[in-house]
Amino acid sequence: MKFGSIALVLSFAAAAVIGATQAHTSAAWGDGTNSSLPNIFGTYKCEGDETACGWSGWAFTVTQSGADLEIKNEKGDVGHAKLTSRISLSAGPTWNMLGTITSADNREIQWSNGTTWRKQ
Repeated sequence: MKFGSIALVLSFAAAAVIGATQAHTSAAWGDGTNSSLPNIFGTYKCEGDETACGWSGWAFTVTQSGADLEIKNEKGDVGHAKLTSRISLSAGPTWNMLGTITSADNREIQWSNGTTWRKQ
């Protein structure tokens, strides 16, 4: 009888932990709808370090599906990035850089390579 009680208590404890984790995740990412994620879909122009802009590209199109981003430059290079918070993102190959969304309207991203992308 004691074993059954212990198993029941452990089941409730596990459910409470899972529920708390899901509630935290839902609150952080807009209750599963991603409504709290910034919308950075659009076309951007590279500014700042001219050498870095020349290498990475001068114009970028960003498409977005939740926290996942696809980035394409005017040269046809395609890469992927991920929103890691409401104000930060991480781009993998081709660009391998970290970005910070620096404007309240999500129209400006400052990158770790010294460039800034402004939404057009």
